[in-house]
Amino acid sequence: MQSIIEFCRELRQRETSAEKVLWEHLRNRKLVMHKFLRQYPICVSAFGYNRYYIPDFYCYKAKLVIEADGPIHLLKKEYDKNRDEVLTALGLTILRFENEHILNDTQAVLNKIKEHLI
Repeated sequence: MQSIIEFCRELRQRETSAEKVLWEHLRNRKLVMHKFLRQYPICVSAFGYNRYYIPDFYCYKAKLVIEADGPIHLLKKEYDKNRDEVLTALGLTILRFENEHILNDTQAVLNKIKEHLI
């Protein structure tokens, strides 16, 4: 069985074009000096077991999760809703952007993210 760390590494290697564009603007504290992690596992312990959620981008300091949603998310709406509820209960803010929005209006996406960092 693959470890969670190996799985996260694999996800980073299979990034979408929207994730790649966004990562170029978030990495190395480029966006208002906040550190973002890519495909970072967040562990939630409940009822004696651990469950991992792996957001596309995560800023610990701002308690901010950013998701780049492609077509697959149309089939995962209920899962995404439940996942967002769990992460929100941990005190995290979740921002979701469609891949097309990231690719076609990157600056608007970055401005929306900045609102949550300042």
